[in-house]
Amino acid sequence: MTTKPTMKPTNPHFSSGPCAKRPGWSLDALKGALLGRSHRAAPPKKKLQAVIEGHRKLLGIPADYKIAIVPASDTGAVEMALWSLLGARGVDLVAWESFGTEWLKDVTKELKLKDVREFTADYGQIPDLSKVDCNRDVVFTWNGTTSGVRVPNADWISDSREGLTICDATSAVCAYDMPWGKLDVITWSWQKVLGGEAAHGMLVLSPRAVARLESYKPAWPLPKIFRMAKKDKDGSTKLMDDLFEGATINTPSMLCVEDCLDALKWAEGIGGLKGLMARCEANFKTMEAWAAKSDWIAFLPDDPAIRSTTSVCFKVKEAWFTAQPKDAQEALLKNLAKMLDEENVAKDIGSYRDAPPGLRIWGGATVEQSDIAALLPWLDYAYASLKAGASKAAA
Repeated sequence: MTTKPTMKPTNPHFSSGPCAKRPGWSLDALKGALLGRSHRAAPPKKKLQAVIEGHRKLLGIPADYKIAIVPASDTGAVEMALWSLLGARGVDLVAWESFGTEWLKDVTKELKLKDVREFTADYGQIPDLSKVDCNRDVVFTWNGTTSGVRVPNADWISDSREGLTICDATSAVCAYDMPWGKLDVITWSWQKVLGGEAAHGMLVLSPRAVARLESYKPAWPLPKIFRMAKKDKDGSTKLMDDLFEGATINTPSMLCVEDCLDALKWAEGIGGLKGLMARCEANFKTMEAWAAKSDWIAFLPDDPAIRSTTSVCFKVKEAWFTAQPKDAQEALLKNLAKMLDEENVAKDIGSYRDAPPGLRIWGGATVEQSDIAALLPWLDYAYASLKAGASKAAA
């Protein structure tokens, strides 16, 4: 496409994190924030509890699962789980993109666990999950935000497992119907599908995970920010229940809490989890139809069963492009992202720094399908324009 489009997205924010705010959001949504109050006072704590129970209701989290608001976003929640729970038995670690690779490094280089089996794959692919042994502890990412790859299902997780399943689900929660019974530790952040503000994480523990916390003490010291259990008066170790009732480890931002409550209210207003999932799916199908007709772009994951419907990653398939040196490929795509940024068409759509050259478009529930539809002709136009310029320069 060489004709410059005239229609632009109403909201050009397609970043994979922090993600677009909900449709219609404004600063007025934060009017009820309890600023200048101790988060331990009754009214602020009630709001923190409302965030916890709002997620439980929205996501269908079982009543016997514990939910906490923790510091340092999804990363903090994952680290709490790794440092507090691992070491009791062997670990199978599944990694196919940057964050899973970081968890692998933590387990092998920082915790220095010896009995670790690694299941890895390149960007756009996924390891053979049938080889994972769920009688060992399992660490995996449900939705690879930097690769556009997700696990296709949870059939590979045994209901009679002896190990814990620890799932980084930050780009998956609110986009998929999570199989809670298959998962023992689940983490995410407000800044993804709900479009909330950053820095706060969510941590969910199954009864099995709680039992591990109360029966196992890691061989390494735990900083305060990771501690979820403590000695009881009788000398036994007990879960810190107040942490899962709104008493956060560190001071939360009540401004961010108010924003999260607003996002939860919006989610319920559009049909709850089913409504969120439907919006994600509609955005993905719009991109899927476009890619199917394109002669220059394709999904980074070749297998349709493992394609993420939130953080959607693309590669350029055209022979002219793939024949270029890697630095030339990276330069063209960087210029494409810059062009659309300057046109106020799309912000932050470049691929992740460690991923292959490509584009990454967030299609989560806060993004309007009409904005996705308006963006796609601009991608065609920008690529064709930059290719023509590069070909002319080479001639």
